[in-house]
This record gives sequence, C-alpha cells and structure tokens, in this order.
Amino acid sequence: MKLKPILNSLLENDLYKFSMGQAIYHQFSDYKTTWTFKCRNKDVQFTKEMLEEIREQIKHYCTLRFSEDELAYLDKIKWLKGSYIDFLRLWEPRYEDFTITDESDYGLAIETKGTWLNTSMYEIPVLAIVNEVYFRMQYNYDELLDSYKEKLNKKIEDLKNGAYEVGTFSEFGLRRRLSGEAEDIAVQALTSNTFKDSVCIGTSNVYLAKKHKVSPVGTMAHEWIMCVGQGNHKHNPAYSNWYALDAWFREYGVLNGTALTDTITTDCFLKDFQLTYSTLFSGVRHDSGDPYEFGDKMIEHYKSLDIDPKDKLLLFSDSLNFEKATALNRYFKDKIKVAFGIGTYISNDTKVSPLNIVMKVTKCNGMDVAKISDTPGKEMCKNPAYVEYLQRCIEWRMNND
Repeated sequence: MKLKPILNSLLENDLYKFSMGQAIYHQFSDYKTTWTFKCRNKDVQFTKEMLEEIREQIKHYCTLRFSEDELAYLDKIKWLKGSYIDFLRLWEPRYEDFTITDESDYGLAIETKGTWLNTSMYEIPVLAIVNEVYFRMQYNYDELLDSYKEKLNKKIEDLKNGAYEVGTFSEFGLRRRLSGEAEDIAVQALTSNTFKDSVCIGTSNVYLAKKHKVSPVGTMAHEWIMCVGQGNHKHNPAYSNWYALDAWFREYGVLNGTALTDTITTDCFLKDFQLTYSTLFSGVRHDSGDPYEFGDKMIEHYKSLDIDPKDKLLLFSDSLNFEKATALNRYFKDKIKVAFGIGTYISNDTKVSPLNIVMKVTKCNGMDVAKISDTPGKEMCKNPAYVEYLQRCIEWRMNND
C-alpha cells in the first residue's frame, strides 16, 4: 500500500448494514448475492496505480475484526440482539469474495459474490476506499482538504446565523466522502456546535457515532426490498414491498421503523403500505423523484387512513444540500415531522466535483434483481429484459390489484 490504511475498524459502515444484517442473519442466511460497482462520471479514469492501491486497501479491510469494545457498543443499540452480536464476533470479510480488474471503460471493475450476509457488508467500505484512493492519488489532497474545510466553515457559520433552517438532520456521507479525515472533521463540527434553527443529531457512520458519542442513524436500503422481494423464485416482484415490510416487522416489531418507498416506485409501495404498516412504521424515507410531490402524497395517504400525519416522519435523503433541506423543512414542518440525511454535500464538497459511484446488488439466488425508483435513470441491472419484466409486473398490479 502506498497510502495509509483507509479503514481501521469494521464499525466504519452505515448503521443500516447492521440493521439489515441482523434480519438477514435470522431470516435469509442462505441467500446468495452478486454486487457490481459502477462509476457514473463520464470524465473519470482510474489508473493502474489506483487499481492496485484499491486492491491492497480491500485486502487490509479483510484483515479487520470486531473488538469486544465495538461489540459492546453495538449491543447497546436497542434493536440489535445478542445472537447477531455473537455472529459478528466470529464474522470476517473474505477477500476471496472480490473480483477486482480494469475491465471497464473507466479502468475499474469490482464485483463481489457470496452469501448476502457477507456481500452486503462490503458495499460501503468499498465505496469509501475507492473514493479516498481516487482523490488522494488524482489531486493534491492537502489543497482539496483546505477547500473542504473552507466550505464546511461557511456552512457552520450559516447554520449558526440562521441562514439555513434545516431542523433535524444527520450526516450520511460515508460512501462518497473525500476521506475518513474529512468526514470525521464534519461530524465533530456539526454535532458539537449549537445552531439557530437546526440540529445535527448524528451520523450513519457507526464508527464516528461511537467516537463522537452521537446517535448512529439508519434503517433499511434498497437491497432489502430487492433481495427479499425479488430473490425468491416464488415471489411476484410487484409485491416486493409487502414481503420486505412483513420480514422487517417480524424482526423488529415497532422498533427501527422507517420504510424505504421507491424501490419499485412509491405508487406501488403504497399498495402495500396500508393501515397496518402505516400505523406500525414510524415514517418513510424519500430517495428519488420530486420530494414535494412525494411529501404531499404521503400526507394524503396518511389522512386517507385516518392517521394524523403529524405523528409520522418524512426522512429526505436524495442528493440534498442545506438550501434544499431548508426549503423542504419550511414547506413541510407544520404538516408532518421532517428530518434529513445529508451525504456528499457534507462529506465531499471541495473545489473539484465528487465521484458519482455506486455498488448495487445485481443478482440474488441466481436471479436478476433491479431497483426502478421514482427517477428515470437511477436503476441498475445487468439484464434489461428483467427490468422490462419488472415494469410490466408493476404496471399490471397498478391497473388490476
């Protein structure tokens, strides 16, 4: 390795990986998945030196193990159970699950195959490693960090003077951060300062939540709905949300209950998010499509079920900055509870453009899986025929069920 180790703890992952991990362990431990890396930037090229550094950093990540102190911290999270903590005591990443080559237009191809229990845990660490390697080896990192600090300080100033009115928000930037150092600086600054009309309650990064004694934040991701709903040969994929919500409720009851709506479109989600689940889940997360249309739609949905929207939460997490969050907060705050998960804008706002990289599950139990979302172009699937089939299933259900 030419760089220092980027990851030094298995806690350096988003909280929802542990929330989903426990449910996978208890209900779907035999599921197998394939995950595929993709860079959406048109002007980015990874060099051979970057490729080799990424390999070495992932090898180092695979040597990490949970410490007893880290496990004790996880055990204090009220919805995590002792059986899962004991599993994590034995768990280790496997480098054998990775294939890393230069066989792509941008010079980097990463794929992981294995149990869902393993491969789910790799997504966020891989993205964090790729980001930091790229920015440290492509640019003058010290100059980037200086521009990052300058922009962060301006955000802190505007939060203090009330130019931003975000209400409740969390830092969600681990996967696309400039570096571990940069994210650490941001979490420390945002959670230790007092702002006029905003409060940062925590971070999705469990390691930094532990370090700074703030709340770890996060529930479920698209992979949960995709694998539970589409990875079983007996399931009609247009009912993916029902299978996913049912399994989540069986695992957590009323705890840890923010549902993700847009995996196969929010309109299809609402077919299954009827009185029982709308009552049991504390709220929903928006991750694609027009946020105002989404929020208004959810408010009307709750009202149609005689549920007071002011008892429920809208968590917005789609490409947010403080300006967008302020506008959304002002629009919705008197109608429903509102919170924000803000990622790249906090963790990688510098004088150069951030990477737009993802790592998505593309197969489950040998079957294609896909996310449709509420924004055209956000889907990722290796088989266009499956996407067409999934869309036809959704269309049929919307018109006939």
